[in-house]
Amino acid sequence: MNNEPDWDGAAIKELSPEWAEQIVFLPQCGSTNDEARKLALKGAENLTVVLTEEQSVGRGRRGQRWVCPAGEGVAFSMVLRPEVPSVLWSRFALAAGLAVAEALEVFGVTTGVKWPNDVRVSGRKISGILVEADSEFLVIGVGINVNVTEFPSDLEFPATSLANELGRQESREAVLVTCLQRLRVRLGQIKDDFNEIIQAWSERCVLTGKVVKMTVGGGQKTGMVEGISSRGELLLRGGKGVERILQADLIREI
Repeated sequence: MNNEPDWDGAAIKELSPEWAEQIVFLPQCGSTNDEARKLALKGAENLTVVLTEEQSVGRGRRGQRWVCPAGEGVAFSMVLRPEVPSVLWSRFALAAGLAVAEALEVFGVTTGVKWPNDVRVSGRKISGILVEADSEFLVIGVGINVNVTEFPSDLEFPATSLANELGRQESREAVLVTCLQRLRVRLGQIKDDFNEIIQAWSERCVLTGKVVKMTVGGGQKTGMVEGISSRGELLLRGGKGVERILQADLIREI
């Protein structure tokens, strides 16, 4: 691991020497997604990870800010060079959200996933995933509230952390390693084993049975969520029957 004053790297090196060499540590940066994209454009290999201690302009979906206090959270981005057709790339958001949810469960919390990729605990957001695509690669950004105990009052959605839920501090490096392990598994199931992702995802879907309002293509849709399809679409029952939603900008429970 490169330039790593605050992470000793021991747990990461247990994964494999190869993975440890693929992690680039930045004490500070604007956005790990932006830094990962720069590396990808320069030819960074598949599964290259950019890890930071502190982001100054971390962001989530729809340009929302993601706060990562120094020494309290985990923020990293991964470069993917998929071998599957680009028509399947939307599946990576589902796979990433599930992987992070499974990783956090190892530490003793019960997680849920909000389509397409937010992770919740006790109805509050504990992790967000931002997937950004280029013509030849994807960047998956992950932010996790590990030891954060206080949050800004103006957040769009209520937030929580492992520390708040468990009443104790956790090793951020252990959380990172566990996430990387689960990501490696789930991202490898995009093509031939996607049904396994769908089954595990459906078991954690916090929107199933809820009435929601969403922004789709600049318009509004309202209905009850019946789950997700075998292709990862959100199934929304409205006045015209069940619609399959592949992308939505904003989803709110009503």
